[in-house]
Amino acid sequence: MDKFWAHLIKVQPAPDPWVVAVAALAALVIVGFRMPWQMSRGLITIAHEGGHALMALLTRRKLEGIRLHSDTSGVTLTRGRPTGPGMVLTALAGYLAPPLLGLAAAWLTQQGRVSLLIWAVLLLLVCMLLLVRNLYGALILLVTGGAVYALVMYAPSDAQQVVAMVATWFLLFGGIRPIIELQRKRRRRQARDSDADQLARLTVLPGGFYVFFFLLVSLASVVFGAYLMNPF
Repeated sequence: MDKFWAHLIKVQPAPDPWVVAVAALAALVIVGFRMPWQMSRGLITIAHEGGHALMALLTRRKLEGIRLHSDTSGVTLTRGRPTGPGMVLTALAGYLAPPLLGLAAAWLTQQGRVSLLIWAVLLLLVCMLLLVRNLYGALILLVTGGAVYALVMYAPSDAQQVVAMVATWFLLFGGIRPIIELQRKRRRRQARDSDADQLARLTVLPGGFYVFFFLLVSLASVVFGAYLMNPF
């Protein structure tokens, strides 16, 4: 147990600037190109639905479960008042979760707390596994959690640091693309039940305002995350 806590609080030296830059480029390629994005987008969906679930719990809504689908979509089922602050905050949390998680990860990596970051991710995945309500969702969480566990248990610290950097940039960049995709669908009237449109029905503000707000937070997270990791 003492070794575990020592490993958990271990502080790693700051990575070389080229490592930060290469990790950012790798994440940008993953997010920017169609095939790697289709293969990895489900990870952003996990963060998105996790954001809904966490906010539902914090606002004391009854969380009935999470579903993750093979087309990388997902849904978080809650019960409670159909209107009010709790519902608004729960709807807001989805698109904000990936960039804000990326920002938190950037801070932890900048502090050299890579082991703490990886164990925190593993804990979040286990919590989501307890809440997931479909077979595919359970499978993708088990596979992702298994990969994270193997990383923390068997990979050398340098490899852990590189993977953590790529994952951090991926969350930051990956928070932007779904928002752009959302607005494209809204223009074609293919996303009438999106988070932005639900928020429009819950408040006096239009759905476009919320799309802009999601994008603004995501872009700010990228800028501030880059500042924290300071590759140059």
